Amino acid sequence: MTFVPPTPHPTRPDLRGTFGMAASTHWLASASAQSVLERGGTAFDAAVAGAFVLHVVEPHLNGPGGDMTAILATASEPDRPRVLMGQGPAPAGATIAHYRDAEGLELVPGSGALAAAVPGAVDAWLLLLRDHGTWTVADALAPAIGYARDGHPVLAAVCRTIEGVAELFREHWPTSAERWLPGGRAPRPGELVTNHELAAVLERLVAAEAEAAAGGADRAGAVDAARAAWRATVGEAVEEFVRTPHRHADGRDHAGVLTAADVAGFEASFEDAVTVEFRGHTVAKTAAWGQGPALLEALRILDGFDDARLDPSTELGAHTVLEALKLALADRDTWFGDAGSGDESGAPGHGDEVPLDVLLSAEYAAARRALIGDRASHDVRPGAVPGRPTPPAPSLRTSYATDVPAAALPGAPAGGPAAGVGEPTVVVGATAPLNGDGLETDATGATRGDTCHLDVVDRWGNMISATPSGGWLQSSPSVPGLGFALGTRLQMTWLDESSPSALVPGRRPRTTLTPTLVLRDGEPVLACGSPGGDQQDQWQLAFLLRVLVGGYTPQEAIDAPALHTTSAPGSFWPRTWTPGGAVVEDRLGAAVLAGLAERGHVLTLAGDWALGRLSAVTRDPATGVLGAAANPRGAQGYAAGR
Repeated sequence: MTFVPPTPHPTRPDLRGTFGMAASTHWLASASAQSVLERGGTAFDAAVAGAFVLHVVEPHLNGPGGDMTAILATASEPDRPRVLMGQGPAPAGATIAHYRDAEGLELVPGSGALAAAVPGAVDAWLLLLRDHGTWTVADALAPAIGYARDGHPVLAAVCRTIEGVAELFREHWPTSAERWLPGGRAPRPGELVTNHELAAVLERLVAAEAEAAAGGADRAGAVDAARAAWRATVGEAVEEFVRTPHRHADGRDHAGVLTAADVAGFEASFEDAVTVEFRGHTVAKTAAWGQGPALLEALRILDGFDDARLDPSTELGAHTVLEALKLALADRDTWFGDAGSGDESGAPGHGDEVPLDVLLSAEYAAARRALIGDRASHDVRPGAVPGRPTPPAPSLRTSYATDVPAAALPGAPAGGPAAGVGEPTVVVGATAPLNGDGLETDATGATRGDTCHLDVVDRWGNMISATPSGGWLQSSPSVPGLGFALGTRLQMTWLDESSPSALVPGRRPRTTLTPTLVLRDGEPVLACGSPGGDQQDQWQLAFLLRVLVGGYTPQEAIDAPALHTTSAPGSFWPRTWTPGGAVVEDRLGAAVLAGLAERGHVLTLAGDWALGRLSAVTRDPATGVLGAAANPRGAQGYAAGR
């Protein structure tokens, strides 16, 4: 092994067994998924059950009004990784002209209904259940309904999030105050918390399935009846509610544009994954409507270096990894977006396929690799694609000034430079209060973290990696009758017609949700992922290098010190960046950190155990032995299996 050896005392064991494994960001979701496996369900049945539990028990990180992406491989087609696409598009009324000209915005807000894409998560999970599961909707949703109806011990993180935005809820979002401040106060950690409105919504889906089955529908038809009930229930409630202007992240009140027709018009789908080869493995990601190909590009760049230069625990390795990430993220922010279909606007940058054939080619990787020097770059350096004009770079802001009073901005702690409302699951600096799950909450409760993750593998060889997100309780006012909020994924679009990720009705925002599946010799061997917004693929890159090159076990790699660059425009409002910025866990060591600083990296020390919420499951096709590992940071993630 050429890498720095892992710690001899991992925080928890690498689970091993032959029956089934589940790992996620919350122990109740992992246990619920494992319970499905124990009762004969497949990995896909288990993932659906676990995901709906995550909606209930991690409402500050995801919800039914949000989105999800997953990558899976089936036992019947193990060599064909597929993407489950649960990212809803921009509504028909979400035009640049309306947001920029009529609403006076220069960025899509980080909270409020104007930032809402069409909810995609629930339809995607039900599609997975229909096409690859074996259970009924009733059985798969039973754990979530139980926790919502009868209660679950609420996390300290949820309580702190609610406490932080309580003033916002009372003054501007009264429906959220009613939902999350019963009796006028936030719940206390460990109290049983219920969500009867959400339970009732899920029970309507179960009832629709039962009615369809009683009328003679087959299993697929009955699941589709539940999907139709979801669209009808949510669409009507959302359209009526978002018409009323409410406070957004820019400090002003706006009405939303999402309609029942938008909700009715969306259907989740399956797509083939985008893949590259790396050190004898095939790594599978979403297409460039997500950020996943940036990880693939980074792997292609790093594949040309010797193993010793790929160790994130050394000065040279950490520097090399950070520089490769900057180059890949520059291409993400310049070239990636939903190419879509049928757009007749003629706007530059729309309708062109993202040139992944070039961006992921060996020749392109070699040219990008040559740009990595001994010093940290402080520039955004996208590559050129032959025959294609390079789109203009996104706006580069190191801060976002506002004079809006404190507590008036969902996501900004005070007047002055505004904090983001998005996903970075980071604790920066010693003064940031911890939510209990490794997330940072600012003075008004704006949580930099909005995502969950779930991995499952079964004894037959089915495997899935899924990242549900959005619709967290602090993103938008709670919708009456539904018990949850809408998502804010449209903040990843630009109000610039020339951008490949411009806001366009019917187009998906370039999401940060980026699960990973790894194959060897045509068989899935590893599913992994992490919350973290722009950091998701960065933390996964270090994990993959340690496992695939350094020989670490998954738990050793999850435990190892993490790092990421902030030297790229953020995907979340207010979309700022830090030229040359790198956030690191202190456990990298004084010598490594001093060396990185000497090379010009602008370091932020996050603490010893602050970055990443990775989980993973594995399978050895030769023996059938399964494995699982989960993140110890925040004492919340958990793996289960036998």
